[in-house]
Amino acid sequence: MGEVLRVALVGYGLAGRVFHAPLIRATPGLALHTVVSSDAGKVHADLPDACVVGDPQRAFADPAIDLVVIASPNATHAPLTIAALQAGRHVVVDKPFAIDLREALEVAAAARASGRLLGVFHNRRWDADFLALRALVEAGTLGEIAEVHSHFDRFRPTVPDRWRERAGPGAGLWLDLGPHLVDQALQLFGVPDAVQADIAIQRSGAEVDDYVHVVLRYPRLRVILHAGALVPGAGVRFAVHGTGGSWFKHGLDPQEAALRAGGVPGGENWGVDPAPGRLLRVDADGALHDAPSPIPAGDYRAFYAGIRDAIRDGTPPPVTLDEALDVMRVLQAGIDSAAGGRVVVP
Repeated sequence: MGEVLRVALVGYGLAGRVFHAPLIRATPGLALHTVVSSDAGKVHADLPDACVVGDPQRAFADPAIDLVVIASPNATHAPLTIAALQAGRHVVVDKPFAIDLREALEVAAAARASGRLLGVFHNRRWDADFLALRALVEAGTLGEIAEVHSHFDRFRPTVPDRWRERAGPGAGLWLDLGPHLVDQALQLFGVPDAVQADIAIQRSGAEVDDYVHVVLRYPRLRVILHAGALVPGAGVRFAVHGTGGSWFKHGLDPQEAALRAGGVPGGENWGVDPAPGRLLRVDADGALHDAPSPIPAGDYRAFYAGIRDAIRDGTPPPVTLDEALDVMRVLQAGIDSAAGGRVVVP
């Protein structure tokens, strides 16, 4: 099977506990060795055999650790990533890997100087619905794509008391869900020519943005990225229109809900989306054909399997540093566009 890589996980909040720890433990060739947390009892309730330390520097300096995973609040991503890289560790950092482009470039420089792997957790490349859309685009089924609507809506009318909802660096919906939406768009269509963004606060009592509507401009194509906190029900996830037809998908990939419910990655029916897409085609006679469009199973473990192979075998990482920087350039362009009320070139 090859060498088992020992992992230190920094942070045991939502991202660390719900996403990273289960995925690390479910990936052959990875072993969750250490968790950095101020609440050892919380960690040991789930992971009785884990070593728990309160200081991330202790984990970075531990020669037993091969890979550090940063799942702490966004504002700490860059300094912790740089420290872990300088300690000689490979690093996976949750998205966004920095709070702005300037900070992202500093992290990238540290990664290149260290000679270590830096992977950014853009896990939604392995959403079931995105895999289906990617296959349709690559096969040319929809012809030349003209218009894409990519939504990530939720219904949270009451503002939760958590760091993502409090005023401060790295908070807000654009830096929470925006990285997912942007990364998926760039994977399909590349970096846009320009970005136009409307980022706002809609809920009473909210301190940070909870509404984003961002248009990525290509020569003819328009990609609309949208996220809101006041959208109940299984709304549209994708609506894609091209010269060969349209594709629609409602509801979110099931993996996050399964992880929140304590599901084990790779278990029975893991990543199987119960809601198929809809493919609409118009034939030569002008007749409209509307048929279900199958959705392959998604699997976030593919990210960590790719990280394992990149470290152990030297294969290309699942998310390259250049790809992660491109996401940050578009995120920064969105911030600048919304602040200045203008179109920005990323």
